[in-house]
Amino acid sequence: MVTEEQSMMQRKQCRLIGVPVQDGAGRPGCEMGPSAFRAAGIASAIRDLGHAVDDLGNIAPRPTASKPHGNGTVKCLPEVAGWTSSLAEAAYSAFDAEDAFPVCLGGDHSLAAGSLTGLARRAAERQREFFVLWLDAHPDLHTLDTTRSGNLHGVPMAYATGQAGFEGYFPPAAARIRPENVCMLGIRSVDPAEQRILEGAGITVYDMRAIDEHGVVPLLRDFLARVAAANGHLHVSLDVDFLDPAIAPGVGTTVPGGATFREAHLVMEMLHDSGLVGSVDLVELNPFLDERGRTAILMVDLLASLLGRRVLDYPTRSF
Repeated sequence: MVTEEQSMMQRKQCRLIGVPVQDGAGRPGCEMGPSAFRAAGIASAIRDLGHAVDDLGNIAPRPTASKPHGNGTVKCLPEVAGWTSSLAEAAYSAFDAEDAFPVCLGGDHSLAAGSLTGLARRAAERQREFFVLWLDAHPDLHTLDTTRSGNLHGVPMAYATGQAGFEGYFPPAAARIRPENVCMLGIRSVDPAEQRILEGAGITVYDMRAIDEHGVVPLLRDFLARVAAANGHLHVSLDVDFLDPAIAPGVGTTVPGGATFREAHLVMEMLHDSGLVGSVDLVELNPFLDERGRTAILMVDLLASLLGRRVLDYPTRSF
């Protein structure tokens, strides 16, 4: 049931883009993520809030020539490059109107290499500053040279912000993200190579200690004020491992001490109140590791909070 208050909100044209990529992760399962989000009722949750939904189906990677890399640990490089190229174009095409609201359903976080650069290209054409709220336990700032695991879900932010070493391996990006326009919230697992990049990149980083000391409200409020002052487009990239694994077990990269249920919903409610968010990634859901769909349902509920569901409207769950 859509409330009168919700019916007065700006109606969004939500475009669901399934990205069944697991090539960037270290274990199988993420390719089932888009299907799990659909089974968890993502389309009906959006429609119930008065927004339109257009499910564009799942994309496929573009064929990309294999080129060996000097870092022998790197895995599935041509496959991830193909997904990046395909999603960059799909996200750009889906963001074809001011009220269009692309939602990229992952799939592992390597997909952000495509979503960020494709959406930033459209924002640049509209002469809008492009901002990113990165909700993740990890900064994903490895380059192809620094990654030790070789899992390319650890590189999308480095690629999207123009770090060196991707030339000739990843598709040339039509638009890059300004590091000073990125805010990372909930970080709690950073490798030394990523720390070195963070020290000089200009990215705003609020780790879990900052959240413990200050709470999410003042941290997020400051960033949102910057976005509003620039009349910017805000993209939210939500990784399941932003959440504490006690409430979101369906992820292959669990890190203890993540955001609580209420902290996560408060972030989404603040984002909705800001009116600044225009696109979203939902990533790293691994249904094979989930418990009766509880992580998929929680992620759908968080998206609903971002799109206007109030605490008083929250459904009672029985697992």
